[in-house]
Amino acid sequence: MLLIMKKTPLFDQHQALGAKMVNFAGYTMPVSYSGILKEHQNVRNALGIFDVSHMGEFILSGTNALDLLQKVTSNDASRLKIGDAQYSCMPNGKGGIVDDLLVYRLAQNRYSEGERAYMLVVNASNMEKDWKWIEAQPMSGVRLKNISNQTALMAVQGPLATQALQKLTEIHLEEMKYYTFRKGTLAGVDNVLISATGYTGAGGFELYVNEKNATRIWDAVMEAGKEFGILPIGLGARDTLRLEMGYCLYGNDIDDSTSPIEAGLGWITKFKKGSFIDREFLLQHKKEGVERKLVGFLVNGKRPARQGYPIVNTQGNVIGRVTSGTKSPSLGKCIGMGYVATAFSAVGTKIWIDVKGKKMEATVVKRPFL
Repeated sequence: MLLIMKKTPLFDQHQALGAKMVNFAGYTMPVSYSGILKEHQNVRNALGIFDVSHMGEFILSGTNALDLLQKVTSNDASRLKIGDAQYSCMPNGKGGIVDDLLVYRLAQNRYSEGERAYMLVVNASNMEKDWKWIEAQPMSGVRLKNISNQTALMAVQGPLATQALQKLTEIHLEEMKYYTFRKGTLAGVDNVLISATGYTGAGGFELYVNEKNATRIWDAVMEAGKEFGILPIGLGARDTLRLEMGYCLYGNDIDDSTSPIEAGLGWITKFKKGSFIDREFLLQHKKEGVERKLVGFLVNGKRPARQGYPIVNTQGNVIGRVTSGTKSPSLGKCIGMGYVATAFSAVGTKIWIDVKGKKMEATVVKRPFL
């Protein structure tokens, strides 16, 4: 059976820029343009623009929208004011995670009095699964709309991102707090959602636009960023940037078999908000402790650990498994994350990565790595 890959609205821009394209989550996406190392450093030191239009966006609205959101997500969405964003996850009813996601509290000007509206931003690989999971919950007084195909998403990240984007909008970007958003005009395009978020740890914004305006926004940002040294950035550098910050990647560090407590996501698991899926199970995890924990580690050597490599103790007994690993462009050292038995999770603990029988020494360190 021939698998037809989807293209984002920016596919032609990537080809014109000579991007190396790969298949990712059902989409043909740029993995790199000028090289992962160069792109990574450019985001850390200047700025870069990512096409992340493969991500999914759902609108959840209605008089009971908040109630449903509180049930299916672990964080407390009742704290969100209009213009706020929140990182959260959806427990799967079996102690694992359906997906991690962003939740945006939207203005209600297009909705009836007493209603609330939210935008959920989910991982591309989980889009269909997430939709079915939410749709399977009792939906009285709730409307669910998938706007993924009509929405393009670009991330402009780096310490110079604010200066570059400010040339394109009258919104005072420097006044926007982390995890807030504004809607307005950018590069002459109305109704752009400008979000002070990102998954690089380098600062910057994410831009949600109608897919018809994607190329116009991309080209305008590239032009505005010229004097600041902007580069287009692919998925390769996006991965090394997020790993340096110790951010979880769904499918690697979290999945349907990992709990938020094991993954160190207790900070987005709010038990005081009341009932939600898996609350009692996760509360037991918090009170009694877990058998394994996600840790960061620094490899004593030049070879990076890779996903799936066993983690062993001094005697060579398997105590865990690597979930993510790379050579950090910023540190020049090999870093990684993985689940280990709780007894080996303390910072400073020596562990070993088993690479086809050869053991590489590593040390558990605090995240983020930078």
